[in-house]
Amino acid sequence: QVQLVESGGGLVQAGGSLRLSCAASGRTFSSYAVGWFRQAPGKDRESVAAINWRVGSTYYTDSVKGRFTISRDNDKNTVYLQMNSLKPEDTAGYYCAARRRLFLPGSSSWRRWGEYDYWGQGTQVTVSS
Repeated sequence: QVQLVESGGGLVQAGGSLRLSCAASGRTFSSYAVGWFRQAPGKDRESVAAINWRVGSTYYTDSVKGRFTISRDNDKNTVYLQMNSLKPEDTAGYYCAARRRLFLPGSSSWRRWGEYDYWGQGTQVTVSS
């Protein structure tokens, strides 16, 4: 069993930065894929980014490309989401999720919440204008 714990959320002004962390316990991420999702009040959950841990390949939704970076730390068994140039529309609860299989190149599976096997409880990001 894998437990995921997110941290790093908070209140930041537009244009600022935050770094979210997703720490795993129970198993190492080495053969996993990890994704970040977000959900704002009254809106559907949307995928943000994902990473295939072993090969380091990454995926981003268009609205965050060039602003967000997903990365991993093998020693800490942690995935990060570095968020720069934040906008008020980035305000949401952010959730990490992990799955036991990698995403294939060109696959859109990383976007789907149901493709993952484990989910965290989330961390709130609020961006003020």
